[in-house]
Amino acid sequence: TALQHPGPALVRYPRGNGVGAEVPEDLPTLPWGRAETVVEGKDIAILAFGTPVQSALQVAESLGATVVNMRFVKPLDEEHLLAVAGRHRLLVTVEENAVMGGAGSAVNEVLQAAGCEVRVLNLGLPDRYIEQATQTEQLAEAGLLPDQLEHRIREAWQELVSASASPRGVQAS
Repeated sequence: TALQHPGPALVRYPRGNGVGAEVPEDLPTLPWGRAETVVEGKDIAILAFGTPVQSALQVAESLGATVVNMRFVKPLDEEHLLAVAGRHRLLVTVEENAVMGGAGSAVNEVLQAAGCEVRVLNLGLPDRYIEQATQTEQLAEAGLLPDQLEHRIREAWQELVSASASPRGVQAS
């Protein structure tokens, strides 16, 4: 896909081994800047950027959530994003990048510009130095392992449900 693009393109490879399907002999060209809904669920949509797609699929199974492989950070598939936002109560962005100024921030900007009022939970790397370690240890430190993601998403969902059950959206103590 990057080779077919008429301008500069950046391809980011995961550290270590990649997880996924077998690579076909004739690689298809992906539609430029287009996301793909991998699993359709309800209420919660997980928008995964890069390698967290595999973790998102694991988490979505127990949550009954939608999983969108965002594929591209720039350009963001705004049309797909807004369609997903219109069908879900909670959007969760997951990335192995800093949350501050990352892909989740770009999602927030698109939603805000469109006047879309949906709860968003941005999950990714904290804005601090992460010590040298194995990939699994670093993901654990950042709270990005599948069980950690599920816990954080369940907490956000409970807060959302509690807030909507309270009068005038005021959260109960």
